[in-house]
Amino acid sequence: MGNHRDERDKSFYPDYLSEILAAIFLTIFTVFILAMVYAPSIDREINYVSAYHPKPEWYFLWIYQLIRYFPGGWAFVGTVLIPIVAAALFIGIPFVDRGTVRSGRAASFLFALLSVFFLVLTVVPLLWP
Repeated sequence: MGNHRDERDKSFYPDYLSEILAAIFLTIFTVFILAMVYAPSIDREINYVSAYHPKPEWYFLWIYQLIRYFPGGWAFVGTVLIPIVAAALFIGIPFVDRGTVRSGRAASFLFALLSVFFLVLTVVPLLWP
């Protein structure tokens, strides 16, 4: 019954380290094989004949639409002034609502107005590109 080799306490090096490294390499190898077998498809095929029309992600469509409404020298209004005013109004909503019914309605109206503004400017380019 003495002190057998398989009954001893494992030390971190080299026992646990070799097990951890083997698990890491096995995981990386498995992910690599799965990535090669189930490769993701490309989103859409590129048509080199037609003109390129860039379109931003949905959360920037409202500002993209403002650029279309304010072209040329007015681009500063559509890309800087209107977004800053809209952000200031959103930040100011809590200050409009002072706890009275009238101010609560004003804050709700301001929130609804800004939400409709963003929603319409986001949906319009999706429906009518």
